[in-house]
Amino acid sequence: MRERESMENLITQTQPQKFLCSDVALTDLTRMLADFARERNWESFHSPRNLLLALVGEVGELSEIFQWRGEVPPGLPDWSAEEKEHLEEELSDVLLYLVRLADVCNVNLGEAALEKLRNNASKYPVDAMKRSNDGPLTAFNKDAGKTTADTNRKLAIA
Repeated sequence: MRERESMENLITQTQPQKFLCSDVALTDLTRMLADFARERNWESFHSPRNLLLALVGEVGELSEIFQWRGEVPPGLPDWSAEEKEHLEEELSDVLLYLVRLADVCNVNLGEAALEKLRNNASKYPVDAMKRSNDGPLTAFNKDAGKTTADTNRKLAIA
């Protein structure tokens, strides 16, 4: 109980400011979101379907930020502070719904993500890949007869 109260205090006391901690654990976020929903009697609304639909809506809002900008360089050097803050808000919404959805579905998101990275490392070994101007990655796999388009399409799905 004391830990939950201190988490709630942390949230409410820092609302006007940004959290200074950049390495929040998924387990902490999961617990905080579960407590947040429980304290507000929202658990009955947090079905996997409802959370997924809310997540998709937030991804749509995130997409709108980039919709008519064309390519945007890393670091967003031409964006205003307000635009970056809006992006942070939408990215946070996506993250929070994703973490809550994983929790409600009893999926350990951290472990699942690490397993996915391990699988992708095996599927796309560094020594078989090279950087290319034609796309994000081009596979050197002559025996399999894969084209750059096939490889890039699979990488986009990975």
